[in-house]
Amino acid sequence: MRYSRSNIIAHSRPTLGQKEIDAVSKVIQSSMIAQGNMVERFEKDFIEKMGGGYAACTSSGTAALHLTLLAMSIQSGDDVIMPSFICSALLNAVNYTGANPVPVDINPLTYNIDPEEVKKHVNKKTRAIIVPHLFGAAADMDDLLALNVPVIEDCAQSIGGTYKKKYLGTLGHAAIFSFYATKVMTTGEGGMVFSFSKAFIDRIKKLREYDNRKKYEIRYNYKMTDIQAAMGKVQLSQLDDFISKRKMIADEYNLSFKKLGIRIPKQKKDHIYFRYVVGTDFACSKMIEQIQGHGIMCEKPVHTPIHRLLDLDGFSETEKAWKQTISIPIYPSLTEKETDRIIRDFKKTCNLTGLNRNERSNQ
Repeated sequence: MRYSRSNIIAHSRPTLGQKEIDAVSKVIQSSMIAQGNMVERFEKDFIEKMGGGYAACTSSGTAALHLTLLAMSIQSGDDVIMPSFICSALLNAVNYTGANPVPVDINPLTYNIDPEEVKKHVNKKTRAIIVPHLFGAAADMDDLLALNVPVIEDCAQSIGGTYKKKYLGTLGHAAIFSFYATKVMTTGEGGMVFSFSKAFIDRIKKLREYDNRKKYEIRYNYKMTDIQAAMGKVQLSQLDDFISKRKMIADEYNLSFKKLGIRIPKQKKDHIYFRYVVGTDFACSKMIEQIQGHGIMCEKPVHTPIHRLLDLDGFSETEKAWKQTISIPIYPSLTEKETDRIIRDFKKTCNLTGLNRNERSNQ
């Protein structure tokens, strides 16, 4: 059966409504559409959500990470550790500074960066560890912080998540957030840097604005607009509801998929399920194609691991995760009908034993 665009279930989709339309329209009507008062109000709301601290809006999550590295004086000759199983945005930000990106392998149970692998790569040149809380599940922060290397929390996929009852983003030296269209909450494009250090965020704000300065230094046009911030304020006010809906859908998936012979996400109260990622024991690219043939846009959760982009060997757990995981649609705007269809068609595909044998033969 061929599916029209209207019948295709997207892998990701923002949850937007009249409140966002009204907020953005009000800013446009004011004619004050660049960075201004609304950005400051969004930063204030964000700080209140995090329980204190300081925050600076940026034009993207990548910009947030770039500025964070610069504010930490990271430069050529420094090492920055990151997981290999992540998007290339982290690699780009580190390369912008001239520092040396050091990818490491992951924990196969959580897909997060493995503290034991990090420990093997820490040396006198190591200036920071970038720690994504991948797919909405917290990384092992206790073991990572114990290494006594500054930790930058990457909360692009985990805003609103917690670790031992503390918000993700409040545990490391600094944290960065992304509000891209497909993230947990969105401003279209956009990001945020968060820290409990006022001096650090002041430095971020000086770097993000290039004009009207008495003393010249290289700065960046990394500002957020009031249009984006207006949307962000509305989205932030709905964040708890977004997460609740994600968890509700995940509960349905967990119940429906537990007898399929696949690895479902580890069920933890602090998991916000930005992605619902299942593991198999075979290369699953053909299975993804089969599900997409049903009009359900399942995907690889990471397009290309960092070590492959850098032509590095090893990384056995990252390689396995990259070849043997599938990301299933999960977002608040999924309807009950769409969720039922995903469950039905995914189970049907998993039960095609002929497909499974074929997949296993091509590991």
